[in-house]
Amino acid sequence: QVQLVESGGGSVQAGGSLRLSCAASGYTYDMAWFRQAPEKEREGVAAIGSEGSTSYADSVKDRFTISKDSAKNTLYLQMDSLKSEDAAMYYCAAEVALSDLRPLAPGKYTVWGQGTRVTVSS
Repeated sequence: QVQLVESGGGSVQAGGSLRLSCAASGYTYDMAWFRQAPEKEREGVAAIGSEGSTSYADSVKDRFTISKDSAKNTLYLQMDSLKSEDAAMYYCAAEVALSDLRPLAPGKYTVWGQGTRVTVSS
């Protein structure tokens, strides 16, 4: 069973930057970052296909960048120009069995990390 371990969360002022990392213990297909704020549903933030294609939620386009280092089996999320509404628990997710679901659909991913918290102060 593939395991995912996130790191890099923390507290930052609005306008600042953070980089999240997610180390995978085995092979995965697509990978993605999701987030969940208190009393809100989990939402897809960014996804990257095994071939390198990327997808972003409209709310983070041009501010967040997803990337993957296949040699290190590590997923990243560079978050710039952070806003208070970006504050949430961020989860890394991996597709280990191929699915036809769209890249930011939670059901596409069957392995999830434990989450890392991002706090943004104004």
